[in-house]
Amino acid sequence: MKIVLPGGTGQVGTILDRALTAAGHEVTVLTRHPVGARQVGWDGVTPGRWTEVVDGSDVVINLAGRSVSCRYTAENLRAMMDSRVDSARVVGEAIAAAARPPRVWLQMSTATVYAHRFDAPNDEATGVIGGSEAGVPDYWAFSVDIAKNWERAQAEASTPATRKVALRSAMVMSPDRGGVFDHLLTLARLGLGGPVAGGAQYVSWIHDEDFVRAVEFLIDRDDITGPVNLAAPCPLPHRDFMRALRTAWGVPVGLPATRWMAELGAFAVRTDTELLLKSRRVIPGRLREAGFGFTYRSWEPAALDLAQRVRLSRRAPRGRVAAKPSHS
Repeated sequence: MKIVLPGGTGQVGTILDRALTAAGHEVTVLTRHPVGARQVGWDGVTPGRWTEVVDGSDVVINLAGRSVSCRYTAENLRAMMDSRVDSARVVGEAIAAAARPPRVWLQMSTATVYAHRFDAPNDEATGVIGGSEAGVPDYWAFSVDIAKNWERAQAEASTPATRKVALRSAMVMSPDRGGVFDHLLTLARLGLGGPVAGGAQYVSWIHDEDFVRAVEFLIDRDDITGPVNLAAPCPLPHRDFMRALRTAWGVPVGLPATRWMAELGAFAVRTDTELLLKSRRVIPGRLREAGFGFTYRSWEPAALDLAQRVRLSRRAPRGRVAAKPSHS
């Protein structure tokens, strides 16, 4: 297939580009700073020559958006909103204007759209959309507004010949440097991988292999439209999540952190505590109903696989990629 990845140079884009190219697909990445033959320049806001690669493609997977790993200042929150809404809008315009539009448009979204809660998991049918929870910082509602506006920009695009799916993704765990798992593993290796603020908040996640397989599954399933949760079936409390990660790496203990310690740490690394403190208890209702089978349903074997792949990749000679270990 001809697949276009707007915003495909980030962590998730790199995972998809690598896997889909290896599977034999013709992948073109839209990026602000193109390098190489398979990358095309765009600004994520206005139409341009990049629309030519959308016309005649089979699949568009829009991943564009400013990184959420930053301080949640008013300026950064606005940039997070605008980059997502603008890119979804202009991708929709390109698809609408195409003589041969793609048959499916997968639009990245986020599991953060759901409420901060501990009592029950959120699926697509019964999940509670966030933004009005009591006892959480007011600015957390803006993250929910970003997700809602992001999805609305796709839903309102006039693309009758193109099926649309919004990917409400949990954190994608891969062994790549700079990714979520890499950051968490660094904390564990430094002895700082204990529970934060008690560790009762739920962590939703998805293994990179299952993320790719879920995307391929949704490309093939012409009967699925609208929001789909991309998350492993077994979210778990932060304290258990970090304990399993420490076990996978062989770190016996992890120092706990209070809420104010987390605030100081987040300020030091220029990120925000919402990423640590919000309870994201999300399950993949529609994927399971459609018959998708997860290779990694629970976190313990996923963490072991990822830790082993990190070790192998960092032992590999420079310029070579270590083979992925087998798993049961």
